[in-house]
Amino acid sequence: MKRVDIALLLALGFVFWLAGTIYYAFQGATILETSRARYWSAFALSPIVSALLCLGILRWRQIAASDWTTAMLLLALPGMAGEVVVLSNLPTFLPRLQAATGGKYGAFLFATYGLVLAMAEVVTLRGTP
Repeated sequence: MKRVDIALLLALGFVFWLAGTIYYAFQGATILETSRARYWSAFALSPIVSALLCLGILRWRQIAASDWTTAMLLLALPGMAGEVVVLSNLPTFLPRLQAATGGKYGAFLFATYGLVLAMAEVVTLRGTP
């Protein structure tokens, strides 16, 4: 992988995390604290949309299949580090959410990062000779 790709993936990972955190700061309660149907629909859709977005980025940058796990980690790590801070200070960063909703928000994150990283690992294993 080229150095420019490494820097770009880290920067995009940070931008995605920041955009997602801002979005959930304002809209999180309407997704996480309403009906069960809305929550579970969003819970299923969020990881899929994130995976498709990441897939598009890796294809756009023409990242070799053997490098997908590394590339996906570069996209994910800024958000994972940022979420440690957000989840440990939920009232500060997501003040519109009730404290008990932190678990639901964490589940969203876990499902999203898990799906994206698992998808990358499968592609990498298939693409490695």
